[in-house]
Order: sequence, then C-alpha cells, then structure tokens
Amino acid sequence: MSTPAPHIVEVAIPLHLDRTFHYRVPSGMAGQPLAGRRVFVPFGRRRMTGYILGDVAETPPHDLKEILELLDPEPLWTDSELEFFRWVASYYLHPLGEVLKTALPAGINIQDRKGSDQNAPTVGGGKAIKTEMVYRAATAPEPLPHLGAKAAAILDLLREGRSGIPAAELRRRFGTCSPQLGRLTELGLVTGEAREVYRNPFGDDVVERDTPRLLSPHQQTALDALCAALDRRAFAPFLLHGVTGSGKTEVYLQAIAQALGQDKTALVLVPEISLTPQLVQRFRARFGHGIAILHSGLSDGERYDEWRRIRRGQARIVIGARSAIFAPLERIGIIIVDEEHEASFKQADGLRYNARDLALVRGRMEHTVVLLGSATPLVTSRYAAEHGKLALLTLPERVEQRPMPTVELAPMKGVATAISPLLIPALETTLAAGGQAIIFLNRRGFATYLVCAECGAPLACPNCSVSLTYHRQRGQSVCHYCDYAIPAPGICPACGCQELKELGAGTERLEHDLRELLPQARILRMDSDTTGGKGSHGRLLARMSDGSADILVGTQMIAKGHDFPGVTLVGVVNAEASLGMPDFRAAERTFQILSQVIGRAGRGDAPGRVVVQAQSGDHYAIQCAVRHDDDAFYRQELEFRREVGYPPFSFLACLGFSGTAERPVEEHAETTARLLMHLKRGKGLRVEILGPAPAPLYRLRGRFRRQILLKSPTRGDLRRLIAAWRQNRPAASAIRTYVDIDPVDMM
Repeated sequence: MSTPAPHIVEVAIPLHLDRTFHYRVPSGMAGQPLAGRRVFVPFGRRRMTGYILGDVAETPPHDLKEILELLDPEPLWTDSELEFFRWVASYYLHPLGEVLKTALPAGINIQDRKGSDQNAPTVGGGKAIKTEMVYRAATAPEPLPHLGAKAAAILDLLREGRSGIPAAELRRRFGTCSPQLGRLTELGLVTGEAREVYRNPFGDDVVERDTPRLLSPHQQTALDALCAALDRRAFAPFLLHGVTGSGKTEVYLQAIAQALGQDKTALVLVPEISLTPQLVQRFRARFGHGIAILHSGLSDGERYDEWRRIRRGQARIVIGARSAIFAPLERIGIIIVDEEHEASFKQADGLRYNARDLALVRGRMEHTVVLLGSATPLVTSRYAAEHGKLALLTLPERVEQRPMPTVELAPMKGVATAISPLLIPALETTLAAGGQAIIFLNRRGFATYLVCAECGAPLACPNCSVSLTYHRQRGQSVCHYCDYAIPAPGICPACGCQELKELGAGTERLEHDLRELLPQARILRMDSDTTGGKGSHGRLLARMSDGSADILVGTQMIAKGHDFPGVTLVGVVNAEASLGMPDFRAAERTFQILSQVIGRAGRGDAPGRVVVQAQSGDHYAIQCAVRHDDDAFYRQELEFRREVGYPPFSFLACLGFSGTAERPVEEHAETTARLLMHLKRGKGLRVEILGPAPAPLYRLRGRFRRQILLKSPTRGDLRRLIAAWRQNRPAASAIRTYVDIDPVDMM
C-alpha cells in the first residue's frame, strides 16, 4: 500500500521578510482545505502565528517543519481578498505577512514565544469572544414551590420571553437578581446558557429615523449618474466635487440606498475619527441597523466584534478610517471616500499605504462604483478628471441656494495678541445674536515653544529635532512626537537660567485668552489633548450640535466634515502656518484646510462670516481660499507643478534610512545613492535622484533619518530602478530602510 503524499502549505509570517515559507501539515489536519487560516508554527527558535496562503504541489525536503496548531475553524479571508492583499504587498514593496497582519483585527495574533514545549496556545487564541448568560423558563412542575415576590416576577417574565432573556436585561428590570436566578435554576424552573454577543460600539444611543431629502438639480444629476453606473455593475470611478455645504452626504446616502436595493454592500472611508460620530448618526438615522464601524477609537474587542459581524455578512454598510479599506466586506456595490484630499488616508509608517488610492484598486478588482468626494479635491484628482480617468460630478451651489460665507483678511503684522482686533468684536456680535463660532488654530498646547531669557536657547526634545510644547494645564513641556515630557516651566539646559519665555500660541492658549475676553461664553476645545477618552469626540460635537456651547476652539479635526447650522462665525488664526512645510504640496494643503474651515460658517439659515488672520495674505493659496476660487487655485498650482516637474507630471518614490548612530546612517545613504546612480545608468532609466539629504524631521524618537527622493516621468522606470536596488542593496542590520511609493495611478 502506497504512502499518501505529504500535505504541504505555503505560510506567510508577519515579519519584515521578502519571502514566504513551506510547512508540513500533521496527519490529523491533512486532507482538509486550510487556506485562509492562522496557524502556530516553529520559526527558528521561536513559535509564531502564520497565515496559510494555500497548498504547495511539490516534494518537500526531509527536514521540513510541521505546523504545531490550527488556530481558526474557518478562513479569515476570501480568494478575492487575498488577491487584493497580494497586490498591496507587491505595489508597496511590503511583506505579505505584514499586509495580512495589518488587514486583520488587532490583537488576534499569538505573541512570539521562544522554546518549544511551554504555553501552547488555545485554538482560536489571541482574542476573547464575549458571552452573556441568557435565561429561559423550563417546564414547570405542579404545584409550583413557594417563591419570593422577585423570583416569581422573574419567572413570569421568562415564561413570556420564549427565546430567552439576557441576564443584563433582567438586572435592568429587577436590580440585583443573581440569588433569585440561582434558586430558580436549582429548582429546575429556569435554564441558563452562555450565548455569544457582540460588543456594541454605539452604546445605548437612540437615533431618530429620517427619510431621503429632496435633492437639488445638481444633486439629482450626480445621483442619476451613480445609479446608472450601479446598474452596469462594472468598475466606475467618479470624482464628486461639491462646495462646502452642497449636500454631498445626501448624495452618498441615496447612492448607497440604490446599492443596498441591488443586494450589494457599501464601504465608506472617512479621514478622521472625529468625523465618524456625526456621519454614523446620519447613516443610522437613514438605514437603521446593519452598520459596522472600524477605527482606532474602538477597543480591540470592539474592533474584533465589528470585523466578525462584517465577515459573517451581518453588516451591509461599513464606515471607518483608512484601515477600513481592508474590511472583509463581500458583494461591494459602492466604495465612497469622503474628503478624498485628506493626507490622513496615508499610513505614515509600517505598511505605507494610501486608503484613498486602494479604494480605486479594490473597486477595480470588485467591479464596483468608487466615489471620491471633496470640496477641495487633490490637484491630481482634478487632473485625472480632466483627462477622462475619473468621471466628474459637480455640486457648485450650497443646498437651498444658501450663500457662501463672506471672508475678511485680518493682517497681523505688528499685532502682539493671538486674536486680532477684527475678530474680537465679531465674536461679541455673534454671541449677542445667539450664534456659535469656530476658532481654528492648527497647533495644540499653550505655547508652541519656550526659549531662555538669558541665552535664547530653545527648550528642545533630546530624542527629536523639535522644540518642546508648553502645556499649562498639564504643567509640562511635551514633545508631540515621542511624548518626552518634563515639568514646566523648566530650566535652560544650555545655561541653567530658570526664566523661560513663552513664544507662539496653541489651542490651549487661545482657549485661555477667549475665556478672559468673553467670560460669559461657553467654550470648548477640541484637539488631541481633549479627545483622548473613549467617546470624547462625540460628546464635544454633541454639545455644539445641541447649542450648549458657544465657541469651539480646535485644530484640524474641527475643520472639515462637520455640519453645525448654528455656526455663523469662523476665525482662522495663523492662516499661513502650513505654507512653510518642506513639501511641494504645502500650498495645496494650505488652500484645502482654509477652504474647509471657511466652509463651516453659514450652513444654517443665517449667513456666515469668516475672519482669516495672517501675517501676509498675499500667497495665492490664501487669496484663492478667501475668494472661494478653487478653479484659480487649481490653474496656478498646476502650472507650478508643471514647471518643477512634480505630480501629476511625474511619479515619486522616497527611500528612507534611520539608525541610532548618525554616521552609519549617512554612509549607508551615500552608498545607496551611488548604487542607484550606477543602476540607473546601466539600465538607461529616466529617473532623477535627489539626495541623500536629512529628512524634514532629522531626528525622531532617538533615530537619525536621511532620505533619497526618486522622480521620473514614467512609473515603469521608477519601479524598475527600485526593483534593481532591492536585488542589489547591501545588508545593513543596524539601519532601518523603508520605501514610500507615490499614489497609485489606477484611475
């Protein structure tokens, strides 16, 4: 009798390795389909979680290691999702195991363990499944034994609820009732069983249902185009360019309703956690149940439960931040990227993907409609629409023909205070009329830096190339990058002087000054210092929505997406701050953030007014935002990009290097630049090699950083050079290297 052929599988390990590994399947598991499941495997001297990609049809070497344990009873991904994950790994030059780890819920992987014989995992280990006790009435003996009043009332209720009643519901009705339930169970009158339940990220919020709103002619035209594309059931990418307050969300809702009517699902990506509460409320009011949310504000348990609901087909709509692009949603009819211009769709470390771009990739693979929406689209998106790669839909007017807010520039040259003489009376007038105001400053803290009164040295972070920010309420000076903190005000590290001057203003200082100027005003502050607690975004936004706050001070998280009809005044402090960024997109991002925050004013019945404070308002990004002239900005910015050869007229990639010692990083970067130049010439590639140069933030968390920018008129030449470098690059174990690829050209 012949020996059956060994069962060999390909396994991806979540480490920075450019290859996968083969393992032998034990006889007890052999013969069953295993693709898509996690396994526990020996890896060197460790034991780790791996991901089975599929079977391998080859004769294994004699010493091939065996899988230790199967961790999942069913696959975690479909074949089409694995195709998407492989594409991501290939495009972003990132290990497939790390891509899978990113795509799956946080915390489900069992930690690495050294050794081979202790602490074996449990099946499905890595994340607890929540259960609750559910009680139901059993067949009662006659006559009933004597029961107390509470026990008798519980039994009567359980007899009415044939499917069983959760213990939590019984406690809500009867208070503490464990003794009574124990007694009823002991008498055989009640049975209890543990039932799996999902952690509810919505809590006990009750949402009043609404109905579809009457659309404007422009909204109806956009919706008709989307519905026609949904009927075709093919990949169809759109750019919805609508001014602030034009009703883009209502178009989203009605397009999703059309998709749901075709038994399809919908994926909605938003750039910030702070945008999620208000958007989720709109969606729950329209669609009720069947909505899942995915973002970093959830606990690991909530994210795991939401992921399982999606995987099991119990959610038809998924709303989330960038990681939601990996949601295990099937039968997708439409993918919506709200505020498509936002830089926060880009992951800044690890797997450096852009969720906005991956929405187009996944949409093409799934044959779905993809809708990119924004009042201030990316220059590259508008250019793609001009050249037919995206179908352009426009909403040029606000709903109900409401006017755009009037905007005034307040020159700040020579003004010593953070709040201009023009803004103060405007705030007083607004509050007297019962209106609300938003004050925007994209810096948090009380003072943006402290300098020595004697020698002028700034108080700097020892780990990063930045100054410390003074936070008065915390009594600390803090690094916003590595969280290094010292008691404030501190001592000058250069000369020992104990007098430090506060320079620059952040949102905490702005809130303090406003409270002194307007003591009667109810003021809120929304930045990462005030929104660390669970549900804090929603609570702050709810106070603005219900009118229990007068002024909202905040950073960029208040600048976009929010709809407060009571806000009639917006103040912008330090409007030109982002123009100094070492990034060719600095003007674009300045125009976008100003246009977005300006658009928060006048969204209700009363007209809006905006005061923009700037040292100099001459830059075209500021001028075009003040005039609501996005066409003029687009033309001028496009001409600038054409002259200097930046996207959309070129393709970019950045090679980054970091290490704890400065000199080895410099030497490795120089060696890499010489290798790139040699490969470029040898292959005749049209690639411009810029650098190496210090990264904009040269030292970060104790690591020195240098980078090389690659620029090419063709994507093919750029990727061929990177591929050749990866094949020939020298080993440098002490140096971390990353590749940051420019946006996907999938439109």
